[in-house]
Amino acid sequence: MRGPSRANAMTNPDRLPPDDAVEAAIAQVLDAEHAARDAVRDAEETAAAITEAARATARDLAECTERRIGTIRGAFEARTAAEVAALDAAAAAAGAPHDLAPDELARLDRAVAALAALLTEAGPG
Repeated sequence: MRGPSRANAMTNPDRLPPDDAVEAAIAQVLDAEHAARDAVRDAEETAAAITEAARATARDLAECTERRIGTIRGAFEARTAAEVAALDAAAAAAGAPHDLAPDELARLDRAVAALAALLTEAGPG
């Protein structure tokens, strides 16, 4: 072999014989391609893990939201039922017969007498 020794040529690719330089370049390209494929595979696996983690977080959030909505809905329904029951009780009380107290009877008698007098007064004829 003429020129630099093969050992020296291996440590300095700029000094390789042309055939060896081509083989070294091809090996570098193949190594880079292999590394790129590994990097793409690793990125795909990472993306899949991130996607699954995001889905799990979304599921947890949806479950928590459903529980909170259920709690709020239950409280609303209980409060509404209590208010409706109070309105029903008030309506029943309003419709129940009411015994008038003596002062209420006296006031009613006076109002009826005043109305009767007003209605029976002789008007201009």
